[in-house]
Amino acid sequence: MPIRRKLEDAAVFQPAEVALLSRIFAETTIEGETNEAREQRASRIIANYQLGIRDEKELIELSRRPLSR
Repeated sequence: MPIRRKLEDAAVFQPAEVALLSRIFAETTIEGETNEAREQRASRIIANYQLGIRDEKELIELSRRPLSR
């Protein structure tokens, strides 16, 4: 799972945080999503969390929004 690998690479998250972020990643899974899109979604979830967004529902909502270009 891409998000677990990213979290392990960062090595700055507690087990409860890994569980939360993994749950959000699973909740926002998109059928037919490419590996690249999954990686981007995982990075986005982590980035929003690191910016201080801790509410699970808000993180899910933000993860489902299309990226601006």
